[in-house]
Amino acid sequence: MKEEIIKKKESLFKNHTLEQLKQMDVRETAKFLSSRSRRSVLRHFDIIEKFIKSCEEKQARKKKIRTHLRDLVIVPKLVGFTIGIYSGKSFEDITISHDMIGHRLGEFVPTRKPVKHGAAGIGATKSSKADKK
Repeated sequence: MKEEIIKKKESLFKNHTLEQLKQMDVRETAKFLSSRSRRSVLRHFDIIEKFIKSCEEKQARKKKIRTHLRDLVIVPKLVGFTIGIYSGKSFEDITISHDMIGHRLGEFVPTRKPVKHGAAGIGATKSSKADKK
């Protein structure tokens, strides 16, 4: 039998490996994003770089990373971090993967929960009023 060497599939983003993208500056990686994300990154690159720096410091100290920045665009340097994103009520932990590059943090933590309807209360329907006689 032929033994085939199974190569681990490299994750590519716009024909670049994740390692190549992580070595680039935030503004350089913005060239590979969609127009809306690129515009946001280029306007707010200082905020993104400050957030990345704080994430690296907190991870080195083994502290949880928590943020209210739901509109922050995910750049390649954030891949691998576990970030607590505020949902309006609590912080939901999300691990950033390479598939999330170019999206925003808030897309992965919904602010609303699905409605779960229970049984109708007394007086809610005409038949329930008839039972009160």
